Amino acid sequence: MREELTAIFNLDLSLTQGRQRLQKWAAKVKRAALTCFDKFLKSLHNHLDEIANYFDKRASSGFVEGLNNKLKTITRRSYGLKRVDSLFRRLWLDLNGYRHFIA
Repeated sequence: MREELTAIFNLDLSLTQGRQRLQKWAAKVKRAALTCFDKFLKSLHNHLDEIANYFDKRASSGFVEGLNNKLKTITRRSYGLKRVDSLFRRLWLDLNGYRHFIA
């Protein structure tokens, strides 16, 4: 089931087609009586319009969410640094520094 959902987002569908495919997938999961998707199905039902909008422009906030997660992790790891410039140096190294070490 999980792979089927991923496949839907990988297809070249219009907004209407994508919405319909998501609804069909949700109905299939409900018929299968799987409980592991309950929270996701609730979110899908409550935010179907916003989720289906992905098929309109093929844009997601994945990059921004990933960057925010990375910044939060670095900030937690840097707890106790006494100077702000040390924090920004750590952020820069974690976000860009690896490029300097790739051969």
